Amino acid sequence: MNAPTAAPPSRLAFVASDRPEAQAARARLAERYGSAAFEEAEVIVALGGDGFMLETLHAVLGRGAPVFGMNRGSVGFLMNDYNEDDLPARIAAADPTRIHPLQMDAVTQANEHHSALAINEVSLLRQTRQSAKLRITVDDRVRMEELSCDGCLVATPAGSTAYNLSAHGPIIPLDAKILALTPISAFRPRRWRGALLSHTARVRFEVMEGDKRPVSATADSYEVRHVARVEVHERRDLALTMLFDAGRSFEERVLAEQFAA
Repeated sequence: MNAPTAAPPSRLAFVASDRPEAQAARARLAERYGSAAFEEAEVIVALGGDGFMLETLHAVLGRGAPVFGMNRGSVGFLMNDYNEDDLPARIAAADPTRIHPLQMDAVTQANEHHSALAINEVSLLRQTRQSAKLRITVDDRVRMEELSCDGCLVATPAGSTAYNLSAHGPIIPLDAKILALTPISAFRPRRWRGALLSHTARVRFEVMEGDKRPVSATADSYEVRHVARVEVHERRDLALTMLFDAGRSFEERVLAEQFAA
């Protein structure tokens, strides 16, 4: 026997990216279903691509409202297919996926302190033609004295199919309680491919020769330049909920991606 679905939500808030097709979809859906205020909605419906989904998830941090995305952008791995019919019932039958963000705490060469949250990844990247040199510490133990590279990142399971995958990092199932530590174009040690860490791990990057080899740090879209050190850990006290069509859960998409040609 199938488990009963939740009651269809009556208060939906529609938000859209700047793309014309997303704005047009928002106008049609709001006219058809009504549009609640963002702060009062039971469910946020995000219309756009994966980048806009990340923006929306950042906007709802701390609110608890789930987000149901529909693809009106160029990339839609985090989005459901676009369909205007029976939307409340579709949302009620959707599978929820809970994710936890990363906390980035960065200190610049000028001793300025910056903090930000990342849903996908925290990445460090060289700012000039010079390669970056990083010392990597995990849970207060130095694990790599010197990594010469274009950069390095820490990815969540939800973000493991994004920049992490492009950098040849592993795809991580959402329930694995693992973070990916992935180098970006490592030069020395040349054969190092990264590591899988417990979700409780605390990672610290120290930039070596930062005046000669400047490095930036980015938490999703929040960038800090000329960093001296960066600390990263998972925020288990914060959770976000994404909704995916029944039978097309995010877990299924991540699993299917591992068998993609």
